[in-house]
Amino acid sequence: MASHEIREAYQNLVLSLRDEDDVTVDPTGLAVHGTLFAFLEQDALVVELPEARANDLVSRGVARRFTSEGQPSRKWVRVNDRQLWDELAHEAHEYVGEPPVGGQS
Repeated sequence: MASHEIREAYQNLVLSLRDEDDVTVDPTGLAVHGTLFAFLEQDALVVELPEARANDLVSRGVARRFTSEGQPSRKWVRVNDRQLWDELAHEAHEYVGEPPVGGQS
């Protein structure tokens, strides 16, 4: 279970993103156009980022791979440093919320 400080940091993050028209918040986490891009797990924020960005964060020790069903994800990472949550959540929002390439042609 997340501590009071962690829950408060997450709520502040939610407040910073709630003004975005396309962001929805539910018990699962934060979504853009119905697709999850960030959620709280224990003491870490888990975000989906481009694979190269996720690799960079992991290689520098800023994040760890998120593991689901025993398998590490290529794009989902866990970030414990609350000072980075806002930046990385906004980055994940932008990444996941991008329209698919060629979708309008």
